[in-house]
Amino acid sequence: MQKKINIALQSVPRVHLGRLIIMLPFLLGYFFVGCNNAYIEEVDRAADYDYRPGYPELRVVGAGLVDVETDSAFIEISAEVVYASLVFKKIDELFQSSIELDVQLADQNEPDRLIKSDNTEYVISDSTSSVVNSQDAYTIKRSIPVDPGVYTVRVILRDASNERESYRELSIEIPNPTEKRSHLTNIQVFAKDQKASNSFFEAITTYNLSERSDSVRLVFQVTNNKINEPQTIDTRLLKFDSDTSHARPMSWPDYTPASVPYKGIDYGEFEVLNNSKRILSQPGTVTIEFFFEELTRGNYRFEVRTEVGGEEIYKARDFSVKSPHYPSLRIPNELAAPLVYLMREEDHEKLMSISDPKEQKLAVDRFWLSNIKNTTKALQVIELYYERVEEANKQFSNYKEGWKTDMGMMYILFGPPWYIESTLEMKTWRYSNDFYNPESNFTFKSYKFKNKYYPFDNFQLLRNQQYFSLEYRQTQKWLSGSILRDNI
Repeated sequence: MQKKINIALQSVPRVHLGRLIIMLPFLLGYFFVGCNNAYIEEVDRAADYDYRPGYPELRVVGAGLVDVETDSAFIEISAEVVYASLVFKKIDELFQSSIELDVQLADQNEPDRLIKSDNTEYVISDSTSSVVNSQDAYTIKRSIPVDPGVYTVRVILRDASNERESYRELSIEIPNPTEKRSHLTNIQVFAKDQKASNSFFEAITTYNLSERSDSVRLVFQVTNNKINEPQTIDTRLLKFDSDTSHARPMSWPDYTPASVPYKGIDYGEFEVLNNSKRILSQPGTVTIEFFFEELTRGNYRFEVRTEVGGEEIYKARDFSVKSPHYPSLRIPNELAAPLVYLMREEDHEKLMSISDPKEQKLAVDRFWLSNIKNTTKALQVIELYYERVEEANKQFSNYKEGWKTDMGMMYILFGPPWYIESTLEMKTWRYSNDFYNPESNFTFKSYKFKNKYYPFDNFQLLRNQQYFSLEYRQTQKWLSGSILRDNI
């Protein structure tokens, strides 16, 4: 395969190098020198969820690209909006929602001067009422021709039914293909579930992608206009050492500084899953693709270095593989896992060890119905519990699923706090007007500040042995169904 690629490159015309596709198995090999500060600035993690109850859930990713046939530049926008976050009306046997997407472009040096606005209306229609509660997303793709440059891109989505808006902002650079210098574009991530019908690669709009994506595609463009100077392309796929465990009980000891749960993710410890070196011998713009199959849960970085004439350029894209239908819960294993906060450890291990999905789903149902004897009440409690799990995923996710974090656990068990007090390193959640009651006030501490070197909020609950009885009473409220009338 490698030989074939090299031959193909040599036979491509001088300017229009077209598209180079590289499909490589995972290989262990040499690794680059650790990233310095300049490299850290070029690590892209995309945006994350912006969950606000009652507002459209908008997720956006964008890239600045060059058409390799015409050398014309354009911005490619992929936006997703969750169906359940929109207002649907029943019209002529169809459930419909009207939305408006406005993409505004401004020069990054003059952000107040609007260069271009692309405004489009969409009507989403579905024949089934389930769309109203669906956590699937409606996808919108826009391609906007522009001149090369650095842009501030504002994406505004408006729900026409209630006039509520969600807003995301991106910084996008498009290299000038005529400049006598080398360029690397940002790295795009796409994923595909080949087991699904009519499956094709979709842009990943957040840091996270689900484990059901059995094929991941990474795409970037390289421009080399220095005639007679070959260009070296080095790539690596890294997997970082990170915590994947659920939050420990409230009454247990705090995490020790040497433990992985305390560190969260360790960028100094990683495994090289793939590396590659390629040399482009002719000038022009080339699109390069990598395909990786069945990546397991964890945190990854795909990085690219290129050097020509002593000039080195670096780009990287971080992403995380999480549970199969993340941030939603659909299959029995996903529904069983968060029950760890309501079950004895040995019972939960037994539940998770069931390999047959049908048997596991029956075991989950038996757990709920054996505790809450009333079926109607049980269904209400189940709905509330998993609703909080999904909301925790959208609000507290970092290097692992949001429900596994300390804040996620407390949000699931106790619900959203009445008041939040925040400092740089501390957050206090209050569940009553009595600020001195230790059973209704909980403090979280961040042992690492969120920054470009550690890009996650990682607040950990300050645990206390006295929480044992409180945690027991709270779980009993869930298991009896009284949580519906008495949250804390």
